[in-house]
Amino acid sequence: MTNKFLFLLLVIFLFSACENTEVADTIFLNGDFYTVNKNQPRATAIAIKNGRIIGIGNDEIQQKFSGENTELKDLNGAFAMPGFIEGHAHFSGLGNSLMNLNFLKSKNWNEIVSMVEERAKTAKKGEWITGRGWHQEKWNETPKKQVLGYPYHYELSDISPDNPVVLRHASGHSLFANKAAMDLVGISIETPNPIGGEIVRGDNKEAIGVFEETAMDAFQDAYDAHLLTLSPEENEERWYKSIELAEQNCLENGITSFQDAGSTFIELDRYEKMAEAGELDVRLWAMIGAREENLAEGAKNFPVIDAGDNFFTCRAIKAYADGALGAFGAWMLKPYNDKPDAHGQNVTPIPDLKRVAALSFDNDLQMCIHAIGDRANRLVLDIYEENFNRDTTKNDLRWRIEHAQHINPKDIPRFKEMGVIASMQGIHCTSDAPFVEKRLGTERARTGAYPWRSLLDAGVVIANGTDAPVEDISAIESFYASVTRKRADTGMEFFPEQRMTRAEAIHSYTLGNAFAAFEEANKGSLEVGKLADLVVLSKDLEKCADEEVLETEILMTVVGGEVKFEKEARN
Repeated sequence: MTNKFLFLLLVIFLFSACENTEVADTIFLNGDFYTVNKNQPRATAIAIKNGRIIGIGNDEIQQKFSGENTELKDLNGAFAMPGFIEGHAHFSGLGNSLMNLNFLKSKNWNEIVSMVEERAKTAKKGEWITGRGWHQEKWNETPKKQVLGYPYHYELSDISPDNPVVLRHASGHSLFANKAAMDLVGISIETPNPIGGEIVRGDNKEAIGVFEETAMDAFQDAYDAHLLTLSPEENEERWYKSIELAEQNCLENGITSFQDAGSTFIELDRYEKMAEAGELDVRLWAMIGAREENLAEGAKNFPVIDAGDNFFTCRAIKAYADGALGAFGAWMLKPYNDKPDAHGQNVTPIPDLKRVAALSFDNDLQMCIHAIGDRANRLVLDIYEENFNRDTTKNDLRWRIEHAQHINPKDIPRFKEMGVIASMQGIHCTSDAPFVEKRLGTERARTGAYPWRSLLDAGVVIANGTDAPVEDISAIESFYASVTRKRADTGMEFFPEQRMTRAEAIHSYTLGNAFAAFEEANKGSLEVGKLADLVVLSKDLEKCADEEVLETEILMTVVGGEVKFEKEARN
């Protein structure tokens, strides 16, 4: 018996020794880690092996997991947390915006015209000039000749007579075109408004150059036809260059994962191949664009989950119920205060939305519908409820409403009752703040506009993001908006009683987004077994003063244990 007992002890000892010989590839030391893990809120060291966290704690981590080849990285006391997860944006669109004219920082129409004029000087005759990011409600000057704050096309047409110019609104739900572009697609006084869209006209019924919602489609079709005149190699090279720029922009902003809000089947195929080849530095979770041809047939090839060592997933479909508030496209229960004859636009016919939702339900895919107005949100909740009732054995579906910006208070409890994710963007609140009350009136703005506090108190999961390129990709700016509801430039405060706490805002940008994508087992918090995706910052986002948040710098972005971005040290 004694010999057997000693043998058993020896086996246990050897087994324990083997367990403790796991050696880390990298150990990050002397950090102030905010883990988003309630069981271990803070730590000072993290050990990583094969792209995953194998140990997290304090000084004992180095002793326990160090080996001859372990790389030690001293963070010198810097604050670190799970990498930001962008919860709703457009990956190739972000890249495109970095290649074309970008008007997000433009202060007035004159600046935009000047930028187009400079581009026109070097453009070949017939070459399209494109850009994005203007917003008439945010200009510091109102154009002299205008309709609803929109200028007429004359100045733009005069400086670019030989080049079609198409400039998308920041929201993506309207565009500005010059005469060359309008002539190309055949716009005249007789051209009717399409279903779900509007051609903005002056007193003489002439198109002023602004096209809202589905009225943009003719220009997109013409631009797509123009791209077909380029060689396949040129188009493909341009696309991959845009993706490279998007990745770089994300990493510089501490973003390690990106939830792409609607891609074509061609793009999804490219993303998957890039992931499998190890060519992605940012993890992608993508939605299929519901406007894709042969959607029902193509959807049969999905979901694709964790391809390329957790760098690509596609398990959702994206559709649109309405437009955007700034372009009078958000579909409202009551008319706009500043446009009393308008309720906004239902941009996808209701039968089509129901068909796509049923397709998602039958194929076990998440449904993600863009809804900004309170009427659109109510419609989407009704469609979701109708599907959920078809088979009550299916639960934890985590269907999402993208934006969910303006909600009738009566509908807020329905999000929790059905487990619907409110995929909202903090920066939209303060970006839109100057015109929300003008559009909706004080009471609707106060009770239903970006109602984060009401949703959180009801137990609803909020996923945060920026909707880039609609807004800048900066997670820091969106975080600041989430916790202060103040504009960074003017200090204007928008109903601060609806703001998030620091912990809630961090959660919404990490574990909340991971949960919204069924990825909480892999991402969103710093825990043993999870992917080693983290960001190192110059400020403690949980504790620093409000005015310090916007001073926060991204010092390092780590994806799978590898440093993908590091800020150069100042002399």
